[in-house]
Amino acid sequence: MTKREQNSNVLTIVIMFFLFGMISFVTGMQDPFGVIVRAQFKASNAMSQLGNMANFIAYACMGLPAGMLLKRYGYKVSSLWAVGIGFVGVCITFLSGRIGSFGIYLLGAFVSGFSMCMLNSIVNPMLNTLGGGGKKGNMLIQWGGSFNSLNATIVPILIGYLIGTVSKDTKIADANPALYIAMGIFAFAFIVLLIAPIPEPELEAARQRMELNQTERENTGQAIRATLRYKHFLLGAIAIWLYVGMEVSIANVTNLYLTSSEIGVIPAVSGTIVGVYWFLMLCGRLMGGLLGGRVASRTMLTTVSVVMIVLLVLGICMGNSCQVMFPAIDKETFRFSLHEIPIAAMFFMLCGLCTSIMWGCIFNLSVEGLGEHTSMASGVFMMMVFGGGVLPFLQSHLADRCGFIISYVIPLLAAVYILWYAIWGSRQKVLATA
Repeated sequence: MTKREQNSNVLTIVIMFFLFGMISFVTGMQDPFGVIVRAQFKASNAMSQLGNMANFIAYACMGLPAGMLLKRYGYKVSSLWAVGIGFVGVCITFLSGRIGSFGIYLLGAFVSGFSMCMLNSIVNPMLNTLGGGGKKGNMLIQWGGSFNSLNATIVPILIGYLIGTVSKDTKIADANPALYIAMGIFAFAFIVLLIAPIPEPELEAARQRMELNQTERENTGQAIRATLRYKHFLLGAIAIWLYVGMEVSIANVTNLYLTSSEIGVIPAVSGTIVGVYWFLMLCGRLMGGLLGGRVASRTMLTTVSVVMIVLLVLGICMGNSCQVMFPAIDKETFRFSLHEIPIAAMFFMLCGLCTSIMWGCIFNLSVEGLGEHTSMASGVFMMMVFGGGVLPFLQSHLADRCGFIISYVIPLLAAVYILWYAIWGSRQKVLATA
């Protein structure tokens, strides 16, 4: 590899890390927005998660098309489309705040989800390819994920601070400064992507094999069927569905739990506490980036799954039995201070250390041996990310029926499946053709 190619790869990695961060900034807004929606529209816990569901259901609609778009037009064109759609989605959310419409808010979340799906379809295979797959590919995904967690840490703290105390006057428009930031990020990213050189390894290989014509488009169905023949990928897709749902559900439902009348923590404080969850994910991903080149993905995934199961069981069993002091930013002084919260919430927040490296490990294990089917597999993966909308809704609905503590059985069951996948389900096996 020439020095020029090396420099180009470094720039591409930086851009992919930047896009990774954008994904969490926009997606993460749906968590504190749930608190706003519950107050503004007098919604139940389950109804407050419809914006989050709309954001993630877009993955189910756009997952495969995103993979096809990437395969046909490459990383740069796909990135520009994704960023442009993201800007439109945030503008629609801003409009919903101006007119006070719940329906427009859901539309904005849905359009933003289209963009996030496309970006996820781009950054994961790109980083895995630049790392050459295996441990190095996993390491780059973990480093990229750390930027994702950094923005996820900031969003609930920022919007929680903007909301302050929930009242009958709390509205989506209270979070406008965060929306302005998101619009600025998208606009800046579009300009950078427009002028930056982006290597297209898969696109160049495809052009060497054949021109992109009608015959190739007709073979799309064959490509999908060929990808689904890999059993470890199919089981990994289920693991991703459960993982994303579990990761988002723990944060979102804990925010609702802390701000409920049962506990009574103000959003400025609860946003910081939930921010600690995402900060722990940042720490875990940084450690994952350091260890990813030396420790096998299967070993990492097994270890964190076991620890997470223990934390969830402790949280469910101990519940509100006692209180602990937890660090959070005080709205009045804007300084960190200790606030009293149920011990269960502490155990749930500690799960951030475990969820931190799961995405990279599952993705890495699932695409091993897929070769030219990797881009299509990425599209299927993005489709399965809609679990991030379904599981929070189901857990919130269970919380409405049975209480918040019991509802954490849902992420517990998801963690048990991921442990099974790490030990047995991720073994490579190709299913027999019909």
